[in-house]
Amino acid sequence: MKYYLVGLIILAIISVGCTALPEPEFDATPLPSLTPTATSLPTSEGTQPSPRPTVLLIWVPPQFDPAGDTPAGELLQNRLDQYTAQRPDLRIETRVKASSGTGGLLDSLSSASAAAPLVVPDLILLPRESLEIAALKGLLFPYDGLTSTLNNNDWYPYAQELGKLQTSTFGLPFAGNALVSLYRPAEIENPATDWLSALEAGQPLAFPAAEVEAYFPLAEYLSTGAQIQDADGRPILESAALTDMLTFFQEAEAAGVMPFWLTQFTDDEQSWEAYTENQVDTVVTWMNRYLSTLPGDTVAAPIITQSGTPFTLANGWVWALSNPQTERHALSVDLAEFLTDGSFLSEWSETAGYLPPRASALEGWSNVALRGLVEKIVQSAQIIPPNDVMAVIGPILQQATVDILKQQSTPVSAANDAIESLENP
Repeated sequence: MKYYLVGLIILAIISVGCTALPEPEFDATPLPSLTPTATSLPTSEGTQPSPRPTVLLIWVPPQFDPAGDTPAGELLQNRLDQYTAQRPDLRIETRVKASSGTGGLLDSLSSASAAAPLVVPDLILLPRESLEIAALKGLLFPYDGLTSTLNNNDWYPYAQELGKLQTSTFGLPFAGNALVSLYRPAEIENPATDWLSALEAGQPLAFPAAEVEAYFPLAEYLSTGAQIQDADGRPILESAALTDMLTFFQEAEAAGVMPFWLTQFTDDEQSWEAYTENQVDTVVTWMNRYLSTLPGDTVAAPIITQSGTPFTLANGWVWALSNPQTERHALSVDLAEFLTDGSFLSEWSETAGYLPPRASALEGWSNVALRGLVEKIVQSAQIIPPNDVMAVIGPILQQATVDILKQQSTPVSAANDAIESLENP
């Protein structure tokens, strides 16, 4: 009986569970969209960081420091600021490195390229001799295919050569310098222009006769039209032209134009000191020394040459590409072109005291009296020969010059010795 009651209870529960439940009534109103609106999520300033700006790094020697307390430095800094103002996503950082030596531009570039390529500059301002070394070491990258600006006829010939090495362009010219004569018009009314008039005037001139590069003797040799390299680029000296130049030096020493004590001068600074201390009234030096100060008692003129036809040697600084990341080159080239624009270089070169690399820059100089002289110099300038040539020719010409001014040799013997040293080092 007990089991019978339990069974009835179970059947009753099952019967109730099987009874159909009424269907629920659904509201036909559509559900609100789950798509978030602009105000669906809370926002707070700074939750989305701004993109990091691109940084272009440039290296310059001290005399071109845009942060330097000079009018020229201020102009360069303003130019850089103009560039970044047009590009809010760009920042330019400048590092100042010594012109040469340990820790200098070339040394630092070589070290960074080998050990820390991420800190290699995008643009580096190099003198011609350093450009050669860096390019041959593979530390620089050519502008070929990136710009055709140097094909513009506005550039002076010397400036176009400054940035070229072999068949490639490795630099955009920024500033130039050249050998000139400075003299006191109160003492010299009409400066000599050729060898004969210099001997007739008998006015002493100072130059570093013992300078290992022998820039002035080299310029005098080249002014004869002689060559210093053969068809293969190897250094040469032409016997007749070298003998003529040394004969002039011998006669100049006898006439008091080139005193023997010039052989004590090994650099430009020493001959300039002789001029400032009134030991001489004419000195051969670099144009920047004059243009940067424009001393009231001094006037500049082209150096004397064999025939009086203007000729001089020039050096200069160029903007070079040094970052191995090729995707950064286009922006670097754009900045280099912006910094070498003629309208900017017009004011900057005159203020800084450097020769302009392009005609449009000289046209804007406010000192009209200087324009004619500068035009004559830049049009007659030839860049200093390659480093490997100078390393051989310089010391040879230095020794020949010293021997002549000390009366230790004759022009013919000194010329023969020089050529012998060149052919049989």
